[in-house]
Amino acid sequence: MKSFSESYKNAGVDVTAGYESVKLMKEHVERTRTKGVLSGLGGFGGMFELPQGYKNPVLVSGTDGVGTKLKLAFLMNKHDTIGIDAVAMCVNDIVCAGAKPLFFLDYIAVGKNYPEQVAQIVKGIADGCQMSGCALIGGETAEMPGFYPVGEYDVAGYATGIVEKSKILDSANVRAGDIVLGLASSGVHSNGFSLVRKVFNLSEDVANRHIDELGGTIGQALLEPTKIYVKSVLALLEKVEVKSISHITGGGFYENIPRALPDDLTAKIDLSSFEIPEIFKLISSTGRISQRDMFNTFNMGIGMVIVVSKDEADTALSVLNSCGEDARIIGEIISSDEGVIIE
Repeated sequence: MKSFSESYKNAGVDVTAGYESVKLMKEHVERTRTKGVLSGLGGFGGMFELPQGYKNPVLVSGTDGVGTKLKLAFLMNKHDTIGIDAVAMCVNDIVCAGAKPLFFLDYIAVGKNYPEQVAQIVKGIADGCQMSGCALIGGETAEMPGFYPVGEYDVAGYATGIVEKSKILDSANVRAGDIVLGLASSGVHSNGFSLVRKVFNLSEDVANRHIDELGGTIGQALLEPTKIYVKSVLALLEKVEVKSISHITGGGFYENIPRALPDDLTAKIDLSSFEIPEIFKLISSTGRISQRDMFNTFNMGIGMVIVVSKDEADTALSVLNSCGEDARIIGEIISSDEGVIIE
């Protein structure tokens, strides 16, 4: 007998819709399957066999959500890319330790389970997993009527990666005179959207407003998914001695770059070394937000910062650009306890 409860359905939870969601998402999950996956959908836990070849493997884990960027997805009724953001926020973090992502788990909570909508969310998650080379081995879809409005949802994720203990990146190796490289972002990514929504007073009309400088609408620019840097960074780690990496997320330059530096060293950033994307200029001018606050909230066009020695800077740039990144030298490490100087 198939599982079904008329009473539960009358309370707002339709278990049959959950089964349909799983059916629709299976094809997306399957395309992320990698060698280590030992389980399929439907079990009580996802199983992954650790790869061989490591002498002293260390697992590195990260978890995050998409935040209030979801409000824009609801507004635009576009749900097939927001999952990329969920994956990106996790895998970009764990690669900062030098770890290769192995697998990902998702958590989707909905006010009402619309299977096609859930499948679109999972499509984005699967896309993000493929971009980072990890497997989607499981997750949870929770229907929570009365907690989330009908048509709205939350998405979060959890990633685990692996790194040889001797190859874990250690900021203690950073020295004055080292070079700071910046990897271009794809836009606002998934941080600062509470401020973005306040600045634009986002509505359907505002989201659909075409801005020539953006080459599209405000909504399209803002919904652009977070760039995933994993494969490029892993390729770089094979060629160059990377000293530290910072994923530029909430808190911008001022919060994230110092996390990958010793307390007595500072990243001196040359503001003229990279172009600030138009979407950030629009946010700043519309909201009358100071440059200091912009760099303390957003990535400002640089999604990841990598520190290497001066001698290896050119090689690092060559590797990163050959991987399709827009990478450039954006500063240097100096003796100071300020953490970040932008000028």
